[in-house]
Amino acid sequence: MIRVSLPMVKQAPERSARRGRRSFTLLPPAGGPQILRSRGGEVDALLVVMPEAAGPETLARLPESLRWRDLLARERPRAGAVRSTSLASRRQTLAVLGFLRAEASAFERLALAGRMMKGAADRSPQTIGLATVGFQARGDGPAAAQASLEALLAAALAQAFSLPSYQAPAAPARHVTRIELPADAKLDTRYAAISAEGTNLARWLTALPPNILDSRGYRTVLTQLARRHGLEMTWLGEAALRRAGANAFLAVAAGNESPVAGIAHLRYRPGRRRSGSPDLALIGKGILFDTGGVNLKPHRSMLDMHTDMGGSAVALATLIALAQLRAPIAADAWLAITENRIGPQAYRPQEVVRAANGVTIQVIHTDAEGRMVLADTLALAARTKPRLMLDFATLTGACVYSLTERMSGVFTNRPALSPKLLDAGRNSGERVWTFPFDSDFDSDLESKVADILQCTADGKGDHILAARFLSRFVPDEIPWAHVDLSSATRTGGLGHVNTEVTGFGVRYALELILRQRILEGLESGN
Repeated sequence: MIRVSLPMVKQAPERSARRGRRSFTLLPPAGGPQILRSRGGEVDALLVVMPEAAGPETLARLPESLRWRDLLARERPRAGAVRSTSLASRRQTLAVLGFLRAEASAFERLALAGRMMKGAADRSPQTIGLATVGFQARGDGPAAAQASLEALLAAALAQAFSLPSYQAPAAPARHVTRIELPADAKLDTRYAAISAEGTNLARWLTALPPNILDSRGYRTVLTQLARRHGLEMTWLGEAALRRAGANAFLAVAAGNESPVAGIAHLRYRPGRRRSGSPDLALIGKGILFDTGGVNLKPHRSMLDMHTDMGGSAVALATLIALAQLRAPIAADAWLAITENRIGPQAYRPQEVVRAANGVTIQVIHTDAEGRMVLADTLALAARTKPRLMLDFATLTGACVYSLTERMSGVFTNRPALSPKLLDAGRNSGERVWTFPFDSDFDSDLESKVADILQCTADGKGDHILAARFLSRFVPDEIPWAHVDLSSATRTGGLGHVNTEVTGFGVRYALELILRQRILEGLESGN
């Protein structure tokens, strides 16, 4: 028997919320389900994926096969369909069968697994068995079976994780405590568990209410996580940022009630490597609540703006996953942490500010604050001369309008990186799409009083113009990719995640960095 315990982060000490007397935890509770090789015992729920075209001989391999034959004889399910029944076992095991088309993509596998887990969740199972049947032993069959099983495992780990809740429980909650895989399953369960933990950490932080995850709370989170995972951390508070010339960031932070904003710099170094430039810099937008500032958002647009820090959660969780996997990559994370508030000192349209790299910015709209804080964060990260810069941000509504929340947008200053950026989306199941990055878009950002406009007044192609704006703060010699996280939240969930907060980006980043090996052969200027 091989046993892998899901390495969840430990529960943080309680701290008082800024408003209210009740105290809340900032990090998820410790523990998680065990991942085991099956010993043939009973489980509360059995989830099985099979090919759409599988014949009667495949059904014969299922427990209580006659029951399945009768159920499926009435209507042959199409690809993507889910069917369930209860088996005549002592536990009345819920059996859930999912049907997959022959050429299914990674996203289709995850989406099917998510629907299957959603169907099983009503029973609140504590033990779950995962399996595949009917995939051919030759050709692509074994790979398809393994990919389907990995999707089921990812969905089970997502479903087993509870997002923050402040309701008084009506009854003791039942959680998944054990996940059983086939004895002969060839899965890297450690990688799968750490990837799932990273996604779940990003989901948790993004879902926290803004009076609980405020700037002080986030700094506490980072301090605890850095200590737990052996990361070095530097907090650049507002005084330090003023000395660094980070006036674009400080313009956004000026509306805060108190000067508690800052940029967190975390460092992971493998083995004995401690000095030198990093291989990778992960940058994340951490706007803990976005009112829109002086250009105040209407109610519906402001309602969920506590999730505007999702990019920082993805960058942080990715760095922690790299540390847990002991990846042979020197990596940094730079997190821009502030709110965008309205107040007497809040920045205004038509102000001109100078960023940390000397570029002057004419402010057009105070609700385009994300690109302001990222401008200085990118400029500061670039001073460490990383081989690659990769940023994550819930940056523009235009990207959502272009792609919906099903995919996220990517941009890069190196066209040669585009195939790997797209392949990472296809292979991870967290899909992305590339957009134009031609320099002639810069004419729309020409200012008469500064080096660059923050944005345009009409908003046309704002996701493209935002990327062109950010590129002014990345030196030409450093390869860079920008992910506009239009998939950070989606009503009904996305893929294998059944909650509105998806954690999109961690699976993608790990696939890009570790499996697509985006750093290999990467040379400055190419």
